[in-house]
Formats: sequence, C-alpha cells, structure tokens
Amino acid sequence: MSFENWAAFAAASTILLVIPGPTILLVVSYALGQGWRTALPMAVGVALGDFTAMTLSMLGIGALLAASATVFTVLKVIGAGYLIYLGIKLFRAGGALKAEPRTDEVSAARMTAHAWLVTALNPKSITFFVAFLPQFLDRHSDFWTQMLIFEATFLALAFSNAFGYALIASRARAVVRNPKAIRIFNRTGGTLLVCAGIATMAVRSSN
Repeated sequence: MSFENWAAFAAASTILLVIPGPTILLVVSYALGQGWRTALPMAVGVALGDFTAMTLSMLGIGALLAASATVFTVLKVIGAGYLIYLGIKLFRAGGALKAEPRTDEVSAARMTAHAWLVTALNPKSITFFVAFLPQFLDRHSDFWTQMLIFEATFLALAFSNAFGYALIASRARAVVRNPKAIRIFNRTGGTLLVCAGIATMAVRSSN
C-alpha cells in the first residue's frame, strides 16, 4: 500500500468522521449536559464501537476480495456512489444539530458503554464501512496488513474527533448551536464528499 493511498484514506475518513451522525449527537448531548469530563469516556466508547463495526466489515470485505475480483470491483463502484449520496444529503441538511443536553448523572463506564453500543450497533456503520473501505484497498497487497493500518488510522481519528466534539460542545456551546456555522460546515463537507465520490468513479473508469 502506497503512502498516497493511506493519505487519501486518512483525508476521506477525517471528512466523514466530522459529519454529525447518531454517535456525535450522543457525544454532544452528554457534553452539553455534563461538561468536558465526558470527553474521554465518550471518545473511548466511540473508538471501541468503530473498532467493532470496522472489524466485522473488513472481515466481510476480505471474503469478497478472496472470492471474486468482479464482485469487489462492483462494490467499489457502489461505494463511490454512496459517497456522492452522503455528500448530497449532507449538503442539503441545513443548519440543525439536534442534540439535547443529557443531565442524568451516569458513571464514566456507563457513558463508554452507551457510546460503544450506539456506534457498534448502528446498522449504518457496517453499511458505511463495507461501501467506503474498498475504495482504498489494494488487491495486490497483503489484506491483513492493510486492515491493521486502516483500522489503526481510523480509530485514532475517530477517538480524536469524538474527544474534540465533546470539548467544543462543553466549552463553546454557542458554536454547536449556531445554525449558520453548522450550515457552512455541512455544505463544505458535503461538497468534499461528492468530489471524492466523483474522483473515485473517474479513477475506476480510467483503469
């Protein structure tokens, strides 16, 4: 696997992670209600949840990779289309970030478990990984090495993203509740996702 391929994966993962989904809304809800102390347990739970979903997805992708080159190629094309769909959906999302403060007092362990469950058991997580990861896998490189590198990279980014969201929500609450800021954020991220999907399809067409 080339450095360029890894860098593209890291960049795309960063864009996708910052999009507020169910997991991030949960993180923000706890942070709004209980402050910065929620950052570490929530970030750990998110990373564990992503590890669970990503590992299951990678094992399934590995089986497809070994079974059929054609099926794997079709999956990559579908994945590129999925990125475009996510980008359009995000661009049209507007400026709402629906996260209500959670004021119920819970332990750090329970917060971690809650974040893990929401992240790992969300069917969209596995669907996302199955569609997203094949864009960066090299059929001619060792699958298990790529799996280790991609998972380590994604989990580090997921932890940092959740931790950052929690800190921002607890320290700068006006930012996460500012419709204009969220709208700009969504449209920028959506545009980048659409461009990534189109670029992936262009690369597939030229090969």
